[in-house]
Amino acid sequence: MASNTVYVKRLPEDKSAATQSALLTALHTVFSHFGPVVEIVTKRSLHRKGQAFVVFEKSEDAAEAVRALNGFPIASNGWPMQCELARSVSDATVARSGDEQELELHRRRRLAEKERKQAALLLAEKQRAAPTAPEPTTTRTIKPSRGAGLKSTGGANAVVPDEYLPPNRTLFVRDVPEEYDVEALAALFGPFEGFREARLVPGRKGIAFIEYEAEAGAISAKENMAGRQVGDKVLKVTYQRQ
Repeated sequence: MASNTVYVKRLPEDKSAATQSALLTALHTVFSHFGPVVEIVTKRSLHRKGQAFVVFEKSEDAAEAVRALNGFPIASNGWPMQCELARSVSDATVARSGDEQELELHRRRRLAEKERKQAALLLAEKQRAAPTAPEPTTTRTIKPSRGAGLKSTGGANAVVPDEYLPPNRTLFVRDVPEEYDVEALAALFGPFEGFREARLVPGRKGIAFIEYEAEAGAISAKENMAGRQVGDKVLKVTYQRQ
């Protein structure tokens, strides 16, 4: 299916409310010349600032806008913006089908893919920043004794923080109130799709694992339960480290 969304790059990176409001107005004015615009979403995160998605009602309008506006200087800095058809389907496009279940499934898939990309990006950054073994200061070859050697300090051993772990079917929950047992946890996490079981860790207070039949249920539970106040505790919910 042809895309009805235009991916725009090289926009002003100023994140102030005034600049963003002016940018949205300018984008709508320029792109609406090619057909009805459903939605414009600007990106302001560290890795995606200066980018936006413009959603049209019709794919042919999006294609025409790309042909006409790629290289068009929309900002006062004179930089030509870069336009191309987006590879993914927007939430607004799925919502227009009127199927709420399909929209929810689309959002979950998009969130899972976003978290996977964040984890991969963070790991790549850690690998680039990881110290490398120093160059040898002598060319003399020394035969190591049996069992001797240096442990690798390369990026392959970089550890992804819990909050950036990619989605899977099992959640790792911390700061569980001491009085909570398996039944109480099941009451909290059971309403989410595909709940299978809750497991406490023997000898470890405040820690539990929640398992679902599929990633979709775990994603939904994490979205809703992370940061939830339970008794005098605030739940910390991440994906289980694989």
